[in-house]
Amino acid sequence: MSFGFVFPGQGSQSVGMLADVAGAHPSVRRRFEEAGDAIGLDLWRIAQSGEDSELAGTAVAQPALLTAGFALWETWLQNGGPRPVAMAGHSLGEYSALVCRGALEFFDAVRLVHRRGLLMQEAVPRGQGAMAAILGLDAREVEACCEQTDGMVSAANYNAPGQTVVAGEAPAVKRAVDRCRAAGARRAVLLVVSGPFHCELMAPAGQRFAGALKETPIRLPEIDVVHRHSRKAPRAAHQSRVLGRLRAQAAGARRRCVGGVRAGQGSDRPGKANRQVPGGTSDR
Repeated sequence: MSFGFVFPGQGSQSVGMLADVAGAHPSVRRRFEEAGDAIGLDLWRIAQSGEDSELAGTAVAQPALLTAGFALWETWLQNGGPRPVAMAGHSLGEYSALVCRGALEFFDAVRLVHRRGLLMQEAVPRGQGAMAAILGLDAREVEACCEQTDGMVSAANYNAPGQTVVAGEAPAVKRAVDRCRAAGARRAVLLVVSGPFHCELMAPAGQRFAGALKETPIRLPEIDVVHRHSRKAPRAAHQSRVLGRLRAQAAGARRRCVGGVRAGQGSDRPGKANRQVPGGTSDR
């Protein structure tokens, strides 16, 4: 049976993550220590015994989750696990997929997502932005509710039919949540996140991040890596294509992804990986 790996994004981190796996496979801890050395953080300590707020910081959570995904991938291979036909990821998880498929060097990617996290934190101070999950309402209805709401709020993640995430200025997101509830949403809840990702408030971070991306070597993945930002077939050269997708990722809405096996810590997107749905662009 063919299958794919889907790597989780920010929000799936938790203090103590992978402690049991690291107990059986010391290479997991070594990877965290190597990643921490690359960015000047005691990443393993933070992941195992730090405060929740410390690990949840975007500039910490992103390298920690990328390292977790890559360490688990290495463990999978070391134990004879079969290779998937494709990989994908939720936002940050796309970097994990690119590392595991040989398109990005691990240490380059760790430094890259650490920089990405710092820029995202600087773009919108904590508390000024928000995100919310809307369930049981068609995506077009969610978009209409956002358009009818004062302030900056828009659809950010098209997770699955009937499951859309919105992001923007905190007061506007709260008003959009109320409007979606009034429109018949089965559930509309604010998410515990450190910023309003995948909306235009993150555009300055994306622009500043472009320089770091341009300086990072990217190769052709060994197998397909599916991107969720665009469904259109890419036409440019491979490196330019991937760079463009990753640049657009911070401020662009995310499309739903193909089904597969989740590879990483936690369950930030419960149920999504089990839905066989269209969307995404392969970069092989």
